[in-house]
Amino acid sequence: MERARVFKDEITEQSTRFLAVYVEAKNSCLVMLSEREDKLGTLAIAVPRAEDLLGPPSSSVLLGDKNAISARMFAEYLAARKEKIALVSVYLERMDEAQAQSVFKRLIERVTQEQPQKEASSA
Repeated sequence: MERARVFKDEITEQSTRFLAVYVEAKNSCLVMLSEREDKLGTLAIAVPRAEDLLGPPSSSVLLGDKNAISARMFAEYLAARKEKIALVSVYLERMDEAQAQSVFKRLIERVTQEQPQKEASSA
């Protein structure tokens, strides 16, 4: 059985570090998005729609409310893209949620892209 894959990345913008930790398992994925340091923030879950149903994935906030819009939006995006259960955490200290969305979107794109097999597996 293949183990979960873990990827980390960061972007510095406007003198602020934005971080992402991505964990992908066979049936699910988790992304922690945060400002300045890795922290758990508002947590949302999204479940992809069955193939015979149309529409976006269904989602819900599990924890917190401060950045609920971003957490749900990114969870739905990830569930649809990966066709897996997706959990997304968003933690912001100073940055406005709307301003951080574009940076977090880029981070998600970077950590979820298909990695070469050599990097994805470790001994």
